[in-house]
Amino acid sequence: MYKKFSLVVLLFFLVGISFAQERYTANLFDEIRVETVTYATKGGENLDMDIYLPQNDSEQERATIIFVHGGGFSEGQRDGEKIKTFCTRLANYGYVAASISYRLTRKGKPEGFGCNCPATEKLNTIYAASEDLLDATHFLIENRHQYAINPQQIILSGSSAGAETVLYTAYQPPYCYGLDSGPVSFAGVIGMAGAIPDTTALYDESAIPSLLFHGTDDNLVPYGTAPHHYCNEDDKGYWLLHGSYTIAEKMQQLGAPYWLHTTCGAGHEISSSPLKDYFDEIIEFCKDFAIDRKDEQRETIIDGNQNTDKYTTYNFCSE
Repeated sequence: MYKKFSLVVLLFFLVGISFAQERYTANLFDEIRVETVTYATKGGENLDMDIYLPQNDSEQERATIIFVHGGGFSEGQRDGEKIKTFCTRLANYGYVAASISYRLTRKGKPEGFGCNCPATEKLNTIYAASEDLLDATHFLIENRHQYAINPQQIILSGSSAGAETVLYTAYQPPYCYGLDSGPVSFAGVIGMAGAIPDTTALYDESAIPSLLFHGTDDNLVPYGTAPHHYCNEDDKGYWLLHGSYTIAEKMQQLGAPYWLHTTCGAGHEISSSPLKDYFDEIIEFCKDFAIDRKDEQRETIIDGNQNTDKYTTYNFCSE
């Protein structure tokens, strides 16, 4: 009887170890619950967040991935079909996933977010979105026991305008924000066709693990260093941005972990295609780089043709 009991205990122990090893690398949870919450109210507008939670999960400190949608800060929604599928799949792997709404401060503005929008307004637009993202993060951390979240394992991800928001936010110093959990640094960041306005934001302490998806011929958000939307110098919206290639160069100089995923000849469609096409790479990055803190610098190049008439030619791309 004693031997039988011992074998049962050992079996449960081994199953537990195996389950823990597979978390974040395998599809473990079939049932996912989605909870919609209001994380802030600003200017009479409720800012909501969809939280995707694995059902029947006993883990009390789970890694969390926050997603910020794109849309030029004038449109887009947190619950588009691609985003819902992406977040559900993350929860299948044991993550808590959250997709947020944020203030679309360019909505209804005739100049949009292009070359007629003054550069100072562009920066203020990103700052407002970043503030909302931090408020959403604050909500999750304050309610971390309810959602079984590890506040030191929060990964930011975003597409296009959302990528600009998460990159701008991720490279800021750790913040307390009145949190009883203490200062929080993000565990990693995933940018899908994103850029930052200032590379001095990247230094030893701020250069967190980064997965950077980008096409070399992106005509809206530059792959390297170029004007936003390739505006002319005399345009109101002339604003120099530093895209994924330039960010990776700075990370390389700092000896910081990054994964630059380049598609030669691709345009701004790379802002959304990784949600499905490169889901495995996202899973690998989150587990190896962000959670296990793998110290690696990696570059992946997807072959394609380049439009050499307008964009910088990179010698690693096919002619």
